[in-house]
Amino acid sequence: MEQTGTRQANTMTTNEKWVMASTAAGFSLENMDIMFLSFALAPIIASLHISSAAAGWIGSITNLGMLAGGAVFGLVGDRIGRVKTFSYTIFIFAFATAAMFFAHSLPMIYLLRFLAGIGAGGEYGVGIALIAENFSTHQIGRMSSVAAIGGQVGAIFAALMAAWIIPSFGWNALFLLGIIPVVLTYFIRRHVHESASFLTAQKQAQQNHEKVAISRLFATPQLAVQTLGLMMMTIVQIAGYFGLMNWLPSIVQKQQGLTVSGSSLWMIATILGMSIGMVAFGTIFDRLGPQVAFGIFLLGSAAVMFVILVVKSATALILAGALIGFFSNGMFGGYGAMISRLYPTAIRSTANSMIMNVGRAIGGFSSVVIGILMDRYSLAVTMACLAGLYVVSLLVSQTLPGIRKLQH
Repeated sequence: MEQTGTRQANTMTTNEKWVMASTAAGFSLENMDIMFLSFALAPIIASLHISSAAAGWIGSITNLGMLAGGAVFGLVGDRIGRVKTFSYTIFIFAFATAAMFFAHSLPMIYLLRFLAGIGAGGEYGVGIALIAENFSTHQIGRMSSVAAIGGQVGAIFAALMAAWIIPSFGWNALFLLGIIPVVLTYFIRRHVHESASFLTAQKQAQQNHEKVAISRLFATPQLAVQTLGLMMMTIVQIAGYFGLMNWLPSIVQKQQGLTVSGSSLWMIATILGMSIGMVAFGTIFDRLGPQVAFGIFLLGSAAVMFVILVVKSATALILAGALIGFFSNGMFGGYGAMISRLYPTAIRSTANSMIMNVGRAIGGFSSVVIGILMDRYSLAVTMACLAGLYVVSLLVSQTLPGIRKLQH
């Protein structure tokens, strides 16, 4: 949506404010749920007496649910609208998360995490589409990053709650907080409205009898290469992010002898680093284009994977966490911004949902792989593998024609 009239570009309309507040809050609550699992992982292993690999499957199954939810709700978002779909997805992951309070076996945990993933996977695509259709092209990078920072607020909340609840009440009680997102749906349905650009695209698609289908992401050889290349990049992003966030608290607890409370403080530093990285990335994205922005951050991500191996003091550990967070997740908001500019409005929700959630489903297996590597090999081997993945993504970001055309 281009700015019109005499309104200054740095001001927002009431609807734009509600769009940003709703998407940031939705991403915050989704990330809160993901981080609950991160902090509960070690206690789950201890209470159920399961292996690291079996525990790693919990995160991977969540990401498979995200793929299913993205496939369904991405299409639904393009057909019936972003606002209704956004609220439906929040309901699903909220109730599935809260139900973890009653999960006392591994199969039940797997089932509930799959359901939570369905809701979370559907939420992402429609949320990003809402942002893309309510702000100008040269604001999308920053606005998507602001919404992603909202996700980090949820992560900080999860860290604080984990430090308080798990030692006193057990890991199951932590997930009861997952019911909080239900309140958000009331405000979304009351205050957020569909954009004019979406309504116009929806009307045109109906008049032209155009179907909203996943196959449209692969309609031509060039489009298929672009879609597969973007999927590769999101696979690497999720492999690094979910792998690190699911296992770094456990690594820190084991390597530095920290308690859950101590590792929570370290994670807060990491999350703050992510937030600063998102601000920097969004600014670079909008001013210099995605190729430059991703080039800088992917190269930095590959380099900082080895920092955790050499730190010895608590202060150095906090700084290392912030640095890793800055590069490895600073670019997260940029994927939605880039995808939204590369695909038309009529299939924007589908494109965002499918590309990101394929990344989540496949990249999410990094939780399993890292668990296996940690059981059999050294931490250095694990970090070297992650660094190699970032280099692969770097090469893709610099060679895809579509990304190169978006340069400023």
